Amino acid sequence: MSNLPHHDNQPGTGGGIPVIKYWVEKTLSPTGIKLWQTLNHQSACLSCAWGTGGQQGGFVNETGEYLQRCAKSVEAIAAELQAGIEEGVFGHTSIKELQQLSSRECDCLGRLQYPMILREGSDYYQRLSWEEVYQIAARAFRQSPERVASYSSGRSSNEAAYLLQLMMRALGSNNLADCSDLCHAPSGVGLKQVFGSGTSMVSLASLKQSDCVVLIGSNAPANHPRLMNELIQLRDRGGRVIMINPQIEIGLVKFASPAFPIKSLLKGGSEISTLYLQPIPGSDTALQVAIQKSLLEQNLVKMDYLQQYTEGWQGVLEFAKATDWSTLTEICGLFQEEIEEVAYVIGKSSKVVFAWAMGITQHQNGTDNVKAIANTALITGNAGRIGTGTMPIRGHSNVQGFGSMAVTTRLRQDIRQALEVLLKRPLALNQGYDARGLMDAADASKIDTLLCLGGNFYAANPDLLQAQRALSNIDTIFYVSTKPNLGHFHGLARRQTLILPVFNRFENPQKTTTESGNNFVRLNNPGKTHLQGDLTSEVELITEIAHRLHGDQPINWRKLQDTEYVRSLIAKTIPGYKQIGKIDRTQEEFTIDGRIFTKPKFATPSGCARMDVIPLPELSLPSLASFPIPKNVIGMVAILGSGRSYGQHNTVVYREEDPYRGMPHRYCILLNARDIKKAGFREHQRVTVQGNRSKLENIEIIAGAIREGVAFMFYPEANCLFSATIDAQSGTPAFKRVPVAIYS
Repeated sequence: MSNLPHHDNQPGTGGGIPVIKYWVEKTLSPTGIKLWQTLNHQSACLSCAWGTGGQQGGFVNETGEYLQRCAKSVEAIAAELQAGIEEGVFGHTSIKELQQLSSRECDCLGRLQYPMILREGSDYYQRLSWEEVYQIAARAFRQSPERVASYSSGRSSNEAAYLLQLMMRALGSNNLADCSDLCHAPSGVGLKQVFGSGTSMVSLASLKQSDCVVLIGSNAPANHPRLMNELIQLRDRGGRVIMINPQIEIGLVKFASPAFPIKSLLKGGSEISTLYLQPIPGSDTALQVAIQKSLLEQNLVKMDYLQQYTEGWQGVLEFAKATDWSTLTEICGLFQEEIEEVAYVIGKSSKVVFAWAMGITQHQNGTDNVKAIANTALITGNAGRIGTGTMPIRGHSNVQGFGSMAVTTRLRQDIRQALEVLLKRPLALNQGYDARGLMDAADASKIDTLLCLGGNFYAANPDLLQAQRALSNIDTIFYVSTKPNLGHFHGLARRQTLILPVFNRFENPQKTTTESGNNFVRLNNPGKTHLQGDLTSEVELITEIAHRLHGDQPINWRKLQDTEYVRSLIAKTIPGYKQIGKIDRTQEEFTIDGRIFTKPKFATPSGCARMDVIPLPELSLPSLASFPIPKNVIGMVAILGSGRSYGQHNTVVYREEDPYRGMPHRYCILLNARDIKKAGFREHQRVTVQGNRSKLENIEIIAGAIREGVAFMFYPEANCLFSATIDAQSGTPAFKRVPVAIYS
């Protein structure tokens, strides 16, 4: 790290003292006691999908290890323990004033306590009763099925997710957009094509037996800190960690975890990365083909494995062999020698796990990227054995559970048949809108009613100008939330916008379940809220709306307010979830059947993994002159990747600054020092950043450990800049490769 740009007060290690200070600060706050009680509550973490919490207590992970909470957990819980927003706040604050708030300021308003409505022609949200909410919902959802839609996030439970899709499909609508459409959909689509299953094939216990992890396009120290504990343990047992990321993140080089206090405090943390590659963004498929080519040349291909357990391997190897090194190195911007070293480490390791996050999926060829990684895993025999496999790192805490509960436009045939038995009729479903399809449909005035179960549909999308315009074409929008966000003030419906306050996971009066990114189902105990307002649970909300729409046929919807009964239906209709039907009696959390492959027999019709030749990406950048900017400016063109800061969860911002990157506020752009000098800029200079949709002015330049020609800005603030290209196979936008002009 000594050769990397370093700023005053910028830590030299990820995690460490700043995290401990944050814990102490929150512990000594007025809500400190309640915070610790909640951290120990028997429920899954509110933050990422790594899977802490459940029946063994809040600090315990899936393998029974303690001290597995992180700063992300504390941030999320502390935000939920805020005081309730008094009724008069919205009554005396106009929508124009609320639209001036930042994401962090929205969150800091506090907890939502009362149902509210913003009616057409009004400048203020007003309180209304739940009976009025249900009357409005009953009218709003009685539209043509193709004009009714939902959007959801992973903050909710499996039970709420199951009821949401059941209600929508009972209406005849398949418009079940989800936040995963904007992030990890390429993982599910790509892995299902290769292995017949779209989730991680690696359990946490299996990961602990690997001797090499290849981590691609992930900033785990910020977004999945508990994964860092596994990487620390892997290095301690002599394993290797290969990082592939255009930006060098401090925590991926060295990390100090509170779970290992002696190492953190006395030794300054643990070394993480063994090798660190910084490819050109969007070149991941070319890099994987280059690794495959090198494996062939070093005689490290597992031919017996390929012949016995895969299909289509001949074409994949032939393509890698026939592709020139010069072509591959030019596309990915790396030296042949560094690729060969990575291939050697992978080929010589006995148990390799390939893991990735949105740096792989949020590209125009995101699905191809996933399939190319799977090909490398198969070529080296690293799939279907303990300690090996492919492992997408999911974001929100139950986002994978929503997919399992069939909150998707891609409804599995076996689930469809089971739902038809449950509903006692064939399902006549439209094709359905995913997240981007839904926004485009709303922009074309094809949607009348939208229910948003959590999330921030407005700010999570690219092209915020389109998002605001599209949502204003919808007659009625219901926002189901625990706290205010930007969407509540910018994503306003044409006739009426409702904000409906609900309990969070550790407050729910019913038992619920969630699913981790490693296919483990956790049971969440009931809890109590500190609020005195008029809240409901998501389960009660959805079942009451469904009752108003469908009555008692063919299901007694109000009976579904009993979550144990919901779980009995899940057990009958969702593959792999049979054990959930007895979880109330046994209290036994479980791994979902049919997803963790410990033998090389996969969920395809033949049992073999299906390998395809993946085309190389065609990468190009526009010239400075092609942007709508003044002539004769000092400027440059860069590949912008947007992402979260270290004090952020999805679109929710807890801290404005990012000390680990040396970025003091949200309106910064991280550039390589050589790019800054070459363009005629200076660090801390203020510039304008222009995308293909809009521009941001007064952006501060920060020098960072990022590849030349690449820039980084914070999401969602940068989302206004661009209308992203879309991965045709999954529908996911290319947030990680956005051409921008930077000029003064």
